[in-house]
Amino acid sequence: MIIRDFNKLRNTDRDVKDARWSSVRMLLADDGMGFSFHITTLEAGSEHTFHYKHHFESVYCISGRGSITDLATGETHEIAPGVMYALNLHDRHTLRAEEELVMACCFNPPVTGTEVHRADGSYAPAGAEG
Repeated sequence: MIIRDFNKLRNTDRDVKDARWSSVRMLLADDGMGFSFHITTLEAGSEHTFHYKHHFESVYCISGRGSITDLATGETHEIAPGVMYALNLHDRHTLRAEEELVMACCFNPPVTGTEVHRADGSYAPAGAEG
């Protein structure tokens, strides 16, 4: 059984920070669960374009308000507490945080915790550099 406390993981090597967001990695690839689980916080007023070409992601909004735009279709959907979205087609998207957004995220395959977003908004495939 794995037990982790979000509050104890903040400001450790499992608290990954980037441009106006942070992600506490509660479960990572080396935990052997087949997915990773993160609590991600996006700053109010921030906008992020991501394209997880090698990962599937599902996201559940815990708190805050914002929107997500599917860049293939142009469709925009509101995000609020209780809303979930899943990037089942490796969807390139733009996420906007009107208020601070706190999101619970699952990635498959799981991330290792050392990934950085590449210029196209993706993570490298598992085992690849940069």
